[in-house]
Amino acid sequence: MAERDEQQNPAEEPIEGAAGEQGEAPLEEQDEAHLEEQGEAHLEEHPEALLEDLRAKADENWNHYLRAHAEMENLRQRYEKELDKARKYALEKFANELLPVIDSLEMGLASIPADDGGSDVAAKTREGMELTLKQLQSALEKFGIEPVEPAIGDPLDPERHQAMSTQESSEVAPNGVTAVMQKGYLLNDRLLRPAMVMVAKAPAES
Repeated sequence: MAERDEQQNPAEEPIEGAAGEQGEAPLEEQDEAHLEEQGEAHLEEHPEALLEDLRAKADENWNHYLRAHAEMENLRQRYEKELDKARKYALEKFANELLPVIDSLEMGLASIPADDGGSDVAAKTREGMELTLKQLQSALEKFGIEPVEPAIGDPLDPERHQAMSTQESSEVAPNGVTAVMQKGYLLNDRLLRPAMVMVAKAPAES
């Protein structure tokens, strides 16, 4: 029986070289390690070469640091500019919606005659509209919104004024403002709306 069992289950023979092959590193890694060892040995034998190699690596790392620092500084400045711009002009849409309300109040005040005939109702209406307009203008000033209202005779400023028409004038120089039809507005020195004006032109020769 024992002999039959031995024949049926022969002893497994160890595979030669299997353990050795698993323990050994690939040839490419062996070559790289060998080259590194040769390089280190060369540097140890030649300290001047070692010093130059260290200097080159230090210069490379320093250049990397300078580039990274410059990029971070540029990002910081760009972020600050965008944040400042957003803070300054966040009210632009709201201000543009509010300007027609101010225009209507000013036109309403201009339509009330100065001589109201002693009417108490007209006087109270004027007083209420003036107070409302003053409060609105004060609120706009707090947020950096200022009117553009050139004086008669001021030269036309294309960046802040819009010429609607011209009229002959012997009192105002050509291209000077003769009338303001609608005030303009600035938001932190940025034009929200140009002032609509009439400008003078030289009188026609008779």
